[in-house]
Amino acid sequence: MNTLHLKYAVEVERTRSISKAAENLFMAQPNLSKAIKELEDSLGITIFQRTSKGVVPTQQGAEFLKYAKNILTELEKMESIYVPDAQNRQSLKLSIPRGSYISNAYINFIADLDMNQEINICIQETNSMQTITNLEKNNFNLGIVRYQTIYEKYYMDYLAEKNMAFEPIWNFEFLAIMSSKHAYANSKKIVYNKLAANSIEIVHADTVIPYISTPEVKKPHTQQNEDYIPKKVYVYERGSQFAMLNQLPTTFMLVSPIPEHLINIYDLVQRKCEMEDNDFKDILIYPKGYTMTRFDRDFINKLFEAKNEVAFKEYN
Repeated sequence: MNTLHLKYAVEVERTRSISKAAENLFMAQPNLSKAIKELEDSLGITIFQRTSKGVVPTQQGAEFLKYAKNILTELEKMESIYVPDAQNRQSLKLSIPRGSYISNAYINFIADLDMNQEINICIQETNSMQTITNLEKNNFNLGIVRYQTIYEKYYMDYLAEKNMAFEPIWNFEFLAIMSSKHAYANSKKIVYNKLAANSIEIVHADTVIPYISTPEVKKPHTQQNEDYIPKKVYVYERGSQFAMLNQLPTTFMLVSPIPEHLINIYDLVQRKCEMEDNDFKDILIYPKGYTMTRFDRDFINKLFEAKNEVAFKEYN
């Protein structure tokens, strides 16, 4: 749960309408409905019910909304207190994985900054271990850590050792992205082993797991075919990956779901792909005791908006 979820729920209560609230929040109605359902599932209660008078809170929902409004009010008060100093500086140091929905979030965040004030933003796309180091030693404000859930215990232990707090963003499966001209682009079902045997895979090169040496790291798509000949290109940034995917129809990549506008720009398709251990998680991390600035919270709101854009779509 984050402040964006609280704002969603409060707006639904105020308008008594999912469609009107979605319009006021500048989001699609299905996305708002699914976000409210996600919030209800996380709390274990039903917040709203449909009646002849519109969408109204349940008894438990009304109690929750009372707390939600108090939290939002206190956050506004805190922001007003710190306006004169560092809390109001348009500054953010962010360490993130190479995920396109995340880049969508920081682009939208930067677009809303005040052009009449100083802007000082630092963004590093890197692996999860470097992100933790950036927050521990390099004065980064926020980080996003991505990992396979089979390694969750290692990450939880390591974050505790480094005195880091965390909040879940979402669980997801990697999708296979490729040119619309790829031989498998229109296949009814895509299986990793077959796709990899007949294509060049683009891979982010610097995966590291805490407490585990690189040779021990199990990939989510371990190849079992003895006749398989690996064909991989390792990259460290997203620009070259999109250029190769667009211009080389024999390439593919496994990634978190990508915003539709990028799929259209590069003439790609993104498809479900059957493979082992395809369960990933993104979490937001920050040092324990760290006080969020207004701009930290603004970015987090943009992050969850961007996540909602891709998380609630149906992929096949």
